[in-house]
Amino acid sequence: MSVFPKILFKREVEDYLCNVYHNKELVASLGLDEVERKFDRLQRCLSHPPSFTTVRVNTLVTSVEAAKQQLSDEIKKQFLGDVIPIHQHPRLNDLLLIPVTGPRRAQKQHSVQVIVGAQCGNAVLRGAHVYAAGILSASKWMKTGDEVSVFSDIEGKCRRGAVEFDGAKVFLGNGIAELSRSDIFCTNSPIKGKGIRMTEPVYSSPSFDNMLPGYIFLQNLPSAVVSHVLSPQPGERVLDMCAAPEGKTTHIASLMNDEGEVIAVDKIANKVEKIKHNASLLQLKCIQAYCFNSTKAVLREPKGLEPGLGPPFCPESFDRILLDAPCSGMGLRPSMACPLSLKELASYQPLQRKLLSTAVELLKPGGTLVYSTCTITLAENEEQVAWALKTFPGLQLEVQEPHIGGEGMPGAGLSSDRLKLLQRFDPSVTEILDVDANKLKSDEDLVAVANSDTIGFFIAKFLKKS
Repeated sequence: MSVFPKILFKREVEDYLCNVYHNKELVASLGLDEVERKFDRLQRCLSHPPSFTTVRVNTLVTSVEAAKQQLSDEIKKQFLGDVIPIHQHPRLNDLLLIPVTGPRRAQKQHSVQVIVGAQCGNAVLRGAHVYAAGILSASKWMKTGDEVSVFSDIEGKCRRGAVEFDGAKVFLGNGIAELSRSDIFCTNSPIKGKGIRMTEPVYSSPSFDNMLPGYIFLQNLPSAVVSHVLSPQPGERVLDMCAAPEGKTTHIASLMNDEGEVIAVDKIANKVEKIKHNASLLQLKCIQAYCFNSTKAVLREPKGLEPGLGPPFCPESFDRILLDAPCSGMGLRPSMACPLSLKELASYQPLQRKLLSTAVELLKPGGTLVYSTCTITLAENEEQVAWALKTFPGLQLEVQEPHIGGEGMPGAGLSSDRLKLLQRFDPSVTEILDVDANKLKSDEDLVAVANSDTIGFFIAKFLKKS
C-alpha cells in the first residue's frame, strides 16, 4: 500500500486525463484492463519521488570518479558516516545515481505539528529541509529544539500563521525546530533560513543545497538525456530557446567542450541572470544568455533591424536548436496536488506551436531540432509532433541516441514506426511502487528502475531536410 494518496487533480483535469489514457488507439494496443491499471499507477506514482536522485557531473572541470568520491564524502557528513552507494549510469556517463531511502512506515507523530505549502512539501520529499518561508502553520507553543511532525497542505487551504489546521494534509516526516513559532510569525520582516531540520523524513535523500558548486548539478535523468539526444558538436551554433531552468544550457555547453556558441534565451529576467551565474560557476565561456520572448526571435528585415549577436536572429542561422517548451509540468514528481484548471492546461498547446514554428525558421537546412516537455498529455507531446510533421513537410523524425525511455503513446494518429522514434518517460510503466532503491541487488535491476521510475517527460528529435 502506498504511503501517499494519489495525486490530487481538479475533477475536470482528472476526467480529461482519464480520457487521454483511455483513447481508442491505446485501448486497442494494451486492452482496457491494462489501460485502467496504467492510469491508476500514474496517479499514484506522481505523488511519490523517483527511486533515485540524479546528479550530472561537470566533466570540464573534474572527472566522474573524482566527483563521485567527493560526493560520497559530503553525503557521509550529512548521514553521520553512513555509506550511501553512488552509481554511474552505464549509458549516460556524466550522470550519477543516488538511491532514495524509504518510504519509512509507522513513524511516531509528535504533538507539535508544522504545516508547509505544497511546493515546500515536494522539496522535502526530494531531500530538502524546511525553510521558514515555506511554513504556513505551527503549533501554539512550538519552540527552538522541539521535535515536530511536518505535514503538507495539499489543497492550499491553510491560512498562514494558523495555530491548528484540520484540512487535507499529508505526513512528510519528523524533524527538529530550528526556529520558534514566534520567530517565524511574530516578526516585522519575513524570517529567512532553515525552520525545521528534517531528521526522519518519509523519504530520505541527501540535501544538495550548495554541495560541490561548480562540480555537480542536480538534474532529473530525462533532462540529462535531452542534451545527449541533441548531440551538440564543438564549434557549432546552438540555440536553447526556453532556457530556464538552466541545466540543459550548461549541459549542452559541456558536451561541446565549451567550444562554439550556445545562445540561451528566456523571457524572465531573473532566470536569465541565474543562467549567467551558473555558466560562470561551471566555468563555461561559450554561453550567451538573453532576456527575450522566443516567439519573436526571427529577424524581420522590413523592421530595419540589423543582425547582431543577440535576438532577434537571422533565419536559418543555427546548427541545432533545443526547444524545451513551456508546458503544464504534469510529469514533475513528487507532486501531491496539481493546481491547474482545464483552461490553464489547454493554454500551452498554442504557445508550443508558435515556438515550434519559430524554431523551424531559425534552423539551418540539415540541422537538428529537439522538442521536449516535462508533461504527460498527448496534446503537448505526440499531438504536437503530428502537427509539426503535417505543417512543415521539411521536417522528419530522427532516431534518438540514447533511447532510454519508452516509445510514444498511441492516440495522436502517428504510425507505429513514428511512435518508436519518440521517447516518452512515463511513470505509469512502473509496476512496483515504494521501491527502496538501496535494496536492489543487481546492477541490471538498479538501472532498470532508474530508467523507468523517473519524472514524466517527452522527447522528439527532428531533422530539417535540405
